[in-house]
This record gives sequence, C-alpha cells and structure tokens, in this order.
Amino acid sequence: MSEAAPAASPSAVPVDIPYGFARAHGVVIAPDDEGGWLATLREGADPAVLIEVKRYLAAPLRVATANAADFDRLLSDHYAVDATSAMAGSLEGGDIDLIASGLPSAEDLLDSADDAPAIRLINAIIAEAVRQGVSDIHIEPYESGLVVRMRTDGVLREHLRMPPHVAPVVVSRIKVMARLDIAERRVPQDGRIALTLAGKAIDVRVSTLPSRAGERVVMRILDKDSAGIDFDVIGLTGESDRILREALAEPNGIILVTGPTGSGKTTTLYAALGQLNDGQRNILTVEDPVEYAVDGVGQTQVNPKVGLDFAAGLRAILRQDPDVVMVGEIRDRETADIAVQASLTGHLVLSTVHTNDAVGAITRLKDLKVEPFLLASTLRAVLAQRLVRKLCGHCREPVQADNSVAAMLGLDIGTVIWKPKGCDQCGHTGFKGRIGVFEAIKVDETVRRYIYAGGDEAMIAKHAFLKAPTLASAARAMVAKGLTTPEEAIRVARREDVDA
Repeated sequence: MSEAAPAASPSAVPVDIPYGFARAHGVVIAPDDEGGWLATLREGADPAVLIEVKRYLAAPLRVATANAADFDRLLSDHYAVDATSAMAGSLEGGDIDLIASGLPSAEDLLDSADDAPAIRLINAIIAEAVRQGVSDIHIEPYESGLVVRMRTDGVLREHLRMPPHVAPVVVSRIKVMARLDIAERRVPQDGRIALTLAGKAIDVRVSTLPSRAGERVVMRILDKDSAGIDFDVIGLTGESDRILREALAEPNGIILVTGPTGSGKTTTLYAALGQLNDGQRNILTVEDPVEYAVDGVGQTQVNPKVGLDFAAGLRAILRQDPDVVMVGEIRDRETADIAVQASLTGHLVLSTVHTNDAVGAITRLKDLKVEPFLLASTLRAVLAQRLVRKLCGHCREPVQADNSVAAMLGLDIGTVIWKPKGCDQCGHTGFKGRIGVFEAIKVDETVRRYIYAGGDEAMIAKHAFLKAPTLASAARAMVAKGLTTPEEAIRVARREDVDA
C-alpha cells in the first residue's frame, strides 16, 4: 500500500487491495457498473482510509457504506475465491505434485521437524474443495498409491493420485488437525477441524476408518452459511411447502423428514428451525453430530461413550422446558416412544427416519411398535426428499424430447427439454449445484382414520397424493422446467413411479 499503482481502470489492476488491509480498515473495493471503482466502507471505519485506497488505485472512487453484518458478508464473498485459489493453487499438473514430492517418507515422519509440506498439501486440498463447492473429500490409501476423490453435487470424482508413501504422512497430519489419536490406527475415529477462509467459517468433519492399505479418511465440509438457508433455496415450493408450513404452525405434534443418507434431510430441518426461531420459543435439539451452530437454538450432541444416545438426550431436554424439539433421527423404539410422549404433552417434535418415501415413514414407526392410535393423534406431516443435480444455466442445451422421454414425462413428442453440455462455469460437467425434490403427506382426518384402522401404504398414498405431487411427479416437473435431466429424475425416484 506504500506506492500508488499506475492503473486508472479496474481492468488494469490485477489484484485487489490485500485481504488483511481490507478487513482491518473496513473497506472493500470492486469495479462498478460505470467502469470505475466502488469502495464499500464499514460503518464506524475511519474514512481517511479512502484517501490511501484512492492513491493506490490512482482512479476516482464512488463510496458506499454497509453495516457490520453486511460488510462481513461482502468481505467474505469478495475475497473467498481469490483466497482459496491463492491458498490451493491448482490440483492439476505440477503444482500439487511439487507439494506432494516435498513430503517426508513414512519412516521420517517422527524424525522430521518440518511438516510444512504436509500442511500445505492438506490446506490446498481443503481450499480447492471449498472453492469448488465440494461436500466430501475422500482420502483413500491403496498399495498402488494415495487417491484423493471429491464429491461434487453428489458425484465422486478423482482429483489427485500420489505415491503410496505419502498416505501415512497425510493421514497423520489430518488426525493432528482434527485432534485425534495418531498412535491409534486400529479403530475408527471422529473429529472436527475448524477453518476460516477469507472470513468464511468452515467446519470440516473428519472420520477415519482402518483398511488393508492404511487408514481411510473422509472429510465432510460444512459451510456454516447453510444453517440459515430458506425453503425456497432448497427447492421446497408449491403444495409440499404449504403442507410443511402448516404443520410447523401447529402447537404440538410430530413432523418427519425422510430420505436416504445425503438427501438433505438435515438441511431441511435447519430451514424449519429457522422458521420457528423467532426468539419466543425455547428450541432444543439432540443431534449426531451437531452439523451447524444456530444462534438461539440449544444444541446437544449424542455421546454413546457416556450413555448419551438419542433417547437419553431427548429425555433430558424434555426437562428443559422446550417448546420445539428436534431429534436427529428416530432409529429405535425407545426414541420413538419418547417422541410420541413429547408431542402428547404439548411439544412440537421434528425428526428424521430412513425410508424410501413419505408413506413408508408411517410403516416404519409402526415397525418400531408405536401404537396406531398414538401415531394417528400425534403425526402432523411427513416430508420425503431427494436431491437432483441442477443443469448449468450457462451451457445447458435445448433438445426435443424423443418418444421414450416424452412418454416417461407425460409430454408431447418434440417438446423442448434441456441436456447438459459443460463449460468453465460448471467444471465441464454440465451441472452446477443441487436442488431438492419433495413429496409431502398432510395427516388430515382421513389419513388418521387409515392409520388408526391399520390401512396399508397404497390406501394412504392414494388419498394423500390426490392434489400433492409425488417424488416422481415433482422430478418430472423439474425436467419440464429445464432444471434437470430425465436421467436425474430416474435416478432419484423408483423407475416404476417415473413410468407411472
């Protein structure tokens, strides 16, 4: 910041003002729509910093102000990509190979005083994953080498392959970062790494698993900004949105979200808690693990080692005068019984179960020996969901639906649908991001009678989906809107349902 840059236009300045300077002095610069510069100043910051910024740019400035929260968000968004790129470099070509080649061998690990190469490698991998919106990083040791794969939009792809001697070094360093026992390699371990990238708080959940060639590591990246997500962002609209909102407005009862692992159930529950978290309710959760910290919500993590499972945690928080209770999962009879009793005593209970569709959740609770009359009186709504990959808006291409696709989607032959192509914006995959596909059952008087009388799934589904969409029909609607592809619709719904 000591010398003025000769640039007079945004295009001539290759680098922003340094991140540390921007954060310390409360100013962010960006090109404006008129070809000049816009400087956003944090409320309470010293305006004299604008003189230095103007001298650095050697160009006129327009000035705007932002409150502290908006400024922090702007700072994070503005610098996130640059910071992760600078931190990570590239996972292609020689850069990452150069980092990997500097790692000590396994025998040298305890003798080496310099673990900087391992730190740089792991930082590079995590930062690149954050930049690409990766949900999980897989570190997989084999006799032939160490493979790094990343899951983006639900699909795993190999990003890096290194020599086998690197594996113990990388795994041990990750375990140190996650505060795990590096000497214990025979049993699985779980831990967390807290990171900050360009002001954005990132939690990395670490899980290790012994395997024949060494310890496998899976790192799940949790962006704390996702804790405040809204229903419309996850794709919950229309009749399913109405059913869930009406259920959340009830003073008591049970609301269930169902789907396979990785279908976004936890995100939906956090979105529901966001609707309820108005400062007038006592909201308590028991989770395994606590994925996102939410202000205004009391969150408890299960710990089986000391006897704190879902049932024990739920029993304890019911003595904490809650209005709303969230249980991470109903997986046994005891937890189901306590959840039912909690709803009968005036609490609103939110939870998940693992079933393939919404009607299956009712059958699952019956299998857990919940009495039909109790289930009929306490259940308010069941939401089933899947995640489909969204077509990239920059490169998707229109095509005419052929006979088979048109028949599957209930469209006229020749109707325009969209297919992926691939561009720089989406990493040449044709897809960017995911969106939820939902079906919802409102437990009205008719459904209650079916449950009480022991009605089968077909009877309940026939009534519940007279007006509300099923998973299959919701997926078909997204294809018709150009949000996803027929292949994605088939992937998330049973084939017989898609063809129906």
